[in-house]
Amino acid sequence: MRSGADVAENGLRHLLNEWDPIGVADAVQDEYDCMLAPLLQRIRDGADPAEIGEFLRHELEDHFGLTPLRSEPEAMATRLMSWWTAVGNADGTGCV
Repeated sequence: MRSGADVAENGLRHLLNEWDPIGVADAVQDEYDCMLAPLLQRIRDGADPAEIGEFLRHELEDHFGLTPLRSEPEAMATRLMSWWTAVGNADGTGCV
């Protein structure tokens, strides 16, 4: 049986690979794993979409060396928050 943490991590990895801001997810499935724990911690701690978007922007710029369009990190943050709400409520506990 998989733990809630494994389910959350795998779900988040899937979303980040779908987003694939540097275009390598088809070849490298763990490219964005450096963002998993920090993102999950922020989400669990109640960060809002603006905070998540700022974290994503910082990672894209400082870690990956990209200059994202203004809407990219914010749109992904909104998607992550929607996913978290759906996953967190799937078992009725509000926690993953």
